[in-house]
Amino acid sequence: MMSADNKLYLDCFFTALFLAGLFTPLMRRIALRYHILDRPLSDVKTHKRPVPYFGGVAIAAGLMISLVAARFLTNFPTGTLHALRGILFGAIIIFLLGLADDIERRGLGYKEKFLVQFAAALCLIYFDIRIKFISPTWFADVLSAVWIVGVINAVNIIDIMDGLASGIAIIASLGFLFISLPSEEIYVNFTSAALAGALLGFLPWNLSKRWKIFMGDTGSLLTGFVLAALSLGTSYTRVNNLGVFSPILILGLPLYDTFLVSFLRYTRGLSPFRGSRDHFALRLEVFGFFREEILVMCYAASLLLTFVAYEVTLVSTRFALVLYGVTALLALALGTWLARIPID
Repeated sequence: MMSADNKLYLDCFFTALFLAGLFTPLMRRIALRYHILDRPLSDVKTHKRPVPYFGGVAIAAGLMISLVAARFLTNFPTGTLHALRGILFGAIIIFLLGLADDIERRGLGYKEKFLVQFAAALCLIYFDIRIKFISPTWFADVLSAVWIVGVINAVNIIDIMDGLASGIAIIASLGFLFISLPSEEIYVNFTSAALAGALLGFLPWNLSKRWKIFMGDTGSLLTGFVLAALSLGTSYTRVNNLGVFSPILILGLPLYDTFLVSFLRYTRGLSPFRGSRDHFALRLEVFGFFREEILVMCYAASLLLTFVAYEVTLVSTRFALVLYGVTALLALALGTWLARIPID
């Protein structure tokens, strides 16, 4: 029988799903009305015709409304409410950053983006959502800020193919939900459910050929921020000390693409902040895979990494090391092969 708490998480998930699915076509019409479009004006773009932004506004609406409703309809413990405030306040900062970047046709500079992202990271740290297994505290806070900003940009970077970032983020959100359930970190459970629901409500529109809409930076930056907050919200395991690194696996694909792209651009003498078509998903397309096949493979890989992360929280330290080691070797082998695929 389903527990009362689990039913509340499902209610939060379906509320976010319904609201995001309802708001996405509305945001599409608004974006078209005011010409807020992603125009393929450079070789980096993979679409052929202008596509409306603002899917991220629908995602934000589904996420935040469902969380606010859960807050007032549920007896949140004081500590949980404190953490939820941190996520919501930081999410508003990131939402406004993404919205400004989507509306500004030339986009914002990376320095301005980093500055605002670090401000949102400090918001989480102020509300005690941070790394807690490292001393001294100031060093843990620095690493927390770097991690949060890194995850934000990793999700933004992987948003280069319809359904890729949102689908992977849904799997990651559910991964954080299932791993956090035993620890009773209620705000993590509600936020994970809400984010997964909001992204799932948006996904069909993103994959549609006729009614296509992008999440834009509003959606990708917000999604990355919330995933970063979720990753810092639970202890993961009491079985071994290595379980705290399982978020690296859950967020494995966005982080992997970020490191791969940065390394390959560096070896070519290019700035890692300069856009290019050297993402792993686009390399797979050049190799000959169809986009539908790439999505299936990425979803499967994300599910597998999430399962490995879950296993890491349950096994001994020695076996956890084996799982991390095998995963790292496979990632290295894949990266070596991907680097050989020509992209020019």
